[in-house]
Amino acid sequence: MQQGQVKLSVLDCSKWLLAVVLVALCVVGNIYFASYPAAVRAGIIIVAVGLSLVILVTTSHGKIVWDFFKQARNELRKVVWPTRQETLQMTSIVAVIVVVMALLLWGFDTIFAALISHIVT
Repeated sequence: MQQGQVKLSVLDCSKWLLAVVLVALCVVGNIYFASYPAAVRAGIIIVAVGLSLVILVTTSHGKIVWDFFKQARNELRKVVWPTRQETLQMTSIVAVIVVVMALLLWGFDTIFAALISHIVT
């Protein structure tokens, strides 16, 4: 087995199967109980999918994924986000550059179209 790989146990396989069956039941139940109000069906689906996620998090692969998300959240906390003023300034610069480039491309297009029409005619 290579580094970083996790072997699935029988318990993990049964948890994955249970989670997939729950989601499949949601799909089938949503079609079968189409006459029920959408809010009731949506609530049941949310609960069942949430329960499936909780089951999956308890597997060995699920724990690895959960740790990844926790580490990603910790890294997001370390990010130094720009201030409102910095954001507005950078957005303004990008908008001006986009307008200038659009005008340049329009100008080149006009010049080339005129040259081509002069050559063709």
